[in-house]
Amino acid sequence: MDSPPPQARFRFRAPWFFCAVAAAALVVQLRPEWREALVYDRTALAHGEWWRIWTGQIVHFGWPHFVADGGLLLIVGFTLGREFPRDSWVGLLLMPPAICGVLYWLDPTMARYAGLSAVNLGLLLLLAARSWRGDWRDWFWPAIVVIYAVELGYEIWKGGHGGGFIEFDDPGVKVATSAHLAAVGYALVAWGVGAWWRKHALQK
Repeated sequence: MDSPPPQARFRFRAPWFFCAVAAAALVVQLRPEWREALVYDRTALAHGEWWRIWTGQIVHFGWPHFVADGGLLLIVGFTLGREFPRDSWVGLLLMPPAICGVLYWLDPTMARYAGLSAVNLGLLLLLAARSWRGDWRDWFWPAIVVIYAVELGYEIWKGGHGGGFIEFDDPGVKVATSAHLAAVGYALVAWGVGAWWRKHALQK
C-alpha cells in the first residue's frame, strides 16, 4: 500500500514558545521563594530591576491563579498559536513591556502585579481577530472574547482593582484591570499594524 503524500499526513506542531512560558511559570510556582525576586514591583522597577517586566508575568499568586492562567495560555497556544506563530511569539515578547509601562506610568497605585491573564487576553483578542472569517457560524472564539469582556466589565464595575473570579493567596493583591486594558490596547495596535503590513505586502 502506498503511503499518503507528505502534504496529506498529519503534522503535529507544538507551540514551543507557549510551552516554554508555561513551563517557566510552573517552575516559579514550585519555588515560591523566588516570587519576591521576580514579581512586578513598582519600587524595584524604579531601582532598575527591569527583568521584572517579563518575569512578573510568570509569577502567580497561588495554584488556582497559575492553573487558570497557564491552562488558558496552553489552550491559546495549541489552537490559535500554531496558526499564527509569528504574532504569538512577538506578542509574548512585546506585550509585557506594554502592560508594565501602563501600570508604571498610568496606575501608580498598583505596587505589585503578577500573572499571565493580561497577556492571555491580548493574545486571545489578537489571534481570534486574525482567525475569524466573518462567518456567524464561526462562533467559538468570539464567544470566548465575550466571556473575557464580561470579566473585564465586572472588574471595572468593582472599581478597577477588584472583582475577578480567582482567589489569590496574598490578600493584598487585587485584579489589575489596567493591565487587561493595556493588553486590549496592544491587541488592537498589533492587529492594525499587521493588517496594514499585509495589505502593503500584497500590493508589491
